[in-house]
This record gives sequence, C-alpha cells and structure tokens, in this order.
Amino acid sequence: MASIITLADEARYAFDNLLEGVLGGPSTLRLGVTGLSRAGKTVFITALVHNLIHGGRLPLFDAYASGRLAGAKLQPQPDDAVPRFDYESHVRNLVDARIWPRSTRRISELRVTLEYESASTWKRTFGPGRLDLDIVDYPGEWLLDLALLNKSYGEWSAEAVAMSREPHRQQLAAEWHHRLQGVDPDAPADELKAQELAGAFTSYLRAARADEYALSMLPPGRFLMPGDLEGSPALTFSPLDIAPDREPVQDSLAAMMARRYESYRTHVVKPFFRNHFARLDRQIVLVDMLAALNAGPAALRDLEQALADVLACFRPGRASWLTSILSRRIDKILFAATKADHVHRSDHDNLGALLARLTEKAAKRAEFAGAEVSVMPMAAVRATREVTVTRGGRKLPAIAGVPLEGEEVAGEVYDGASEIALFPGDLPKDPESIFEAARQFQSKPRDLAEEAHDDTLALRYLRFRPPRVERSETGLKLSLPHIRLDQALQFLVGDRLQ
Repeated sequence: MASIITLADEARYAFDNLLEGVLGGPSTLRLGVTGLSRAGKTVFITALVHNLIHGGRLPLFDAYASGRLAGAKLQPQPDDAVPRFDYESHVRNLVDARIWPRSTRRISELRVTLEYESASTWKRTFGPGRLDLDIVDYPGEWLLDLALLNKSYGEWSAEAVAMSREPHRQQLAAEWHHRLQGVDPDAPADELKAQELAGAFTSYLRAARADEYALSMLPPGRFLMPGDLEGSPALTFSPLDIAPDREPVQDSLAAMMARRYESYRTHVVKPFFRNHFARLDRQIVLVDMLAALNAGPAALRDLEQALADVLACFRPGRASWLTSILSRRIDKILFAATKADHVHRSDHDNLGALLARLTEKAAKRAEFAGAEVSVMPMAAVRATREVTVTRGGRKLPAIAGVPLEGEEVAGEVYDGASEIALFPGDLPKDPESIFEAARQFQSKPRDLAEEAHDDTLALRYLRFRPPRVERSETGLKLSLPHIRLDQALQFLVGDRLQ
C-alpha cells in the first residue's frame, strides 16, 4: 500500500490526524465496518448499537458483564459532510417488519458514546470514563478500488479483460466481449462508443455479483453503486483489449478512457482513502462464506482473491499515542464469517477455520506489521434456533427458522411465513479439502451455470427472515439475539474501556 501514497499524501494525512486529535480528543475510536456485497454490514451495526443501548445479552463483553458499562447513547453525527447511518429505520425493519435492511450503498457514520467505570483503581480517581465510538460503514467494493491507485489504465485494462475471459466469467461477459471485438483503441474519441462500452461492462459486473454466481472481484466499485456520479464521465469508461504498457494515441478512444480512469482514481478513490479509510483505528471485515459455498468453487476462488486484495489495502500497525496523532494505523482487524446461525453450532469452528484459511497469508502480513488479527464465526442477528431432526433413523443437529419468501429446497418454495427445520449439511473439518475441490474445478472448465449448481460439496444454505423479537414484562422490545457479537465487541473495543 505504501507505493500508492506519496510523501505529500502522508504529510497531509498526518496534519489531518493531528487536527482531529486536538479537536476530538483521545477518547474517540473510529471503527470501520466493511464487507463485500450482502455480507451483513448494515445488520451488524444495527445489532451492535441496539444491544449496547438496550442492554442485550453480552456476557463476553467485559465492561458490560462486570457492570462497569454505565450506559450507551447515540450522539449527533460528528462529520457534517458524511450521511448519518439510519439506525432507527433499520431497527424498525428488523424488529417490526422482520425484513433485512437494504445493502450498504454509500458511506455513512454513527457515533455511540459509551460511559464506563475504569477497571483501574488509579483511573477511577479521575471519575467515570467516556469513549466516543464512531462507526464508519462503507461498501467493501470501494475497498477493492484502492488497488486501482497502484495500476495504470493499461495495466488495469489488461487485468480486467484477462479476468473476464476466465471460464467462470466468460459467459457473463459475452456481450461486453462482443462489443470490444470491433473497437479500435486508436480511433478518434467517441462519446457514444464510450457509453456503449461502459454500459456493457457494467452489465457484466452486475451479472457477476448476482446471488447465483456470487463473484467478488468487481472493481470499479462505483460502477455498481454510482450514487450522484451516475452518468458522469468519471464513470463512463471501460477496459480495452490493449497491452499493459501501451501508450494511447493522443485524442484517441483509448486516451479518453485512460483520462476518465485517472479522473476516477483522483476524484473518487483517493478522496475515499484520505477522508475515511486513512482515519480508521479498528476494522471489522464481514465475509459471507456461505454464499460463496452455495455458488460453487468459482465463487470461493474469487472470494479468496478479493479478500487478499482487501487486506493489501489496510494500513496495519501497532498503535501508540504518537502514531495515533501523526499517522493513523489500524491496530486491530477482525474477520467475521457472518450468518453463523445458518449452520449448527457444531459447525461453527469449521466455518471459522474456512475463513482463517482464506485470510491466512494476508493476516500474517498484518500481524508482522504489529496489528492484532482475529477470526470468528458470528451472527449479528440470530435468525434461527437449534433443533434435532431424525433422518433414516439417525438424529441430526439441525436449525429451525422462517425461510425468506421464494427460498427453495428440493422443489419446495417457501412462503416467508412458515417455520421449517433443516439439516444444512456438515462443513468439512479440514478446510483444505474444499480448496482442493476448487482447484480441481479450475483445471476442468465447464459451463458456469453447471459449476454453480454442482453438488460436489453438498452444501446448500437457505436465507431466513429476521427473528420475532419478544417483549419484556413491561412491554419493551428485548434486544436482538446474536451469536458472538459480544466477543466481537470485546476484541474491537474492550481494551479501550479498561
């Protein structure tokens, strides 16, 4: 990551951090929450805040379990230029409507103030402690964009075209490939041609992200969530089939594409890094392992590459009072395999082992730089309960819940209202066996749809509705149930409440 940041950038980041330290004080912790599409970012933040404010069951969150956490309350959003995370609306969706909130489409932020009593007798003499927890929510696809800062237009084009020709992507990119065939990069710049190619390229990215295929390597991220940039020249470009080191002819189509690519890096990617990413203290990366397993070996391979690129973007390091002022570093990174409630607890360790295998190499690099890294299976909102089912005279550990409307098993389509009991299958105890299956598929290219529905791994997971949240004796809604949310809180925040 160091190669994409100039000395001038570093000086500016240091000045920003110094100013923030003076104005915000040492009692502020900025927690970044990210994950690739549909990993559960919005649900995680909503559940975390709801449990803190409403006194949820958090036995592994030390400050809460020991009675030192006096309270938690929302505060006004500290950054006037950043949208506020719509916590109240998301709670209504989860608790009242029992629907999952919409996916993260933009950056947002929320401040929660934690008031606590220090565990240290010496610190308690100075009165109660206070920590402003600033939670920053941003799409994981934007994180993948940071890698573009280290690639020229030619390098990115060659890489994107080569990736689109891989067996599991070629079918999805067919229309874009067709339009690329007749393109002369040296032809005069043509706005209509640029729009045509950008539209076809975006359609390919959108198809690759669909649930059926669940591919993760989809930069540029803003092509799928353009916001107020939709239709702008900064989003109207496409890779061309050119050599990585080729210099575009002046005023040509390739020159126009390269210029717009540079505008995207300058006006979209770099401000995100400077204004948000470079200011984080802690980071949680949510990973939907089950969606990748559902979609097949191609999706799993793709997720592995995406996570490697995500991890390469972090600025890990050991935090100190000086580094926190001059150069913000992420000193704790948590990788969480979400939707742990979709498998029985007997499979949780196997789910965590799969994620640890995916992130192993990059996690070691972060630890070498001084950051503390942890991996855990988690469900920010638990949508199922555990039951036992009998099949062929055998009792099997299973889960029970209400599948989302339209979910299907063995030809039966569910209505979104009826509860079912389901044995989801067993994850292998050795994660390497799944990656070995993925490598075998890579050496035997097949039709993408055939691969996505192959039963070799025999793993299929349903999506469930949020649970029905019970009311207390006083009529108040209880906190949202979870799996290991308290353990995540302890890792990410616990040391700051000592």
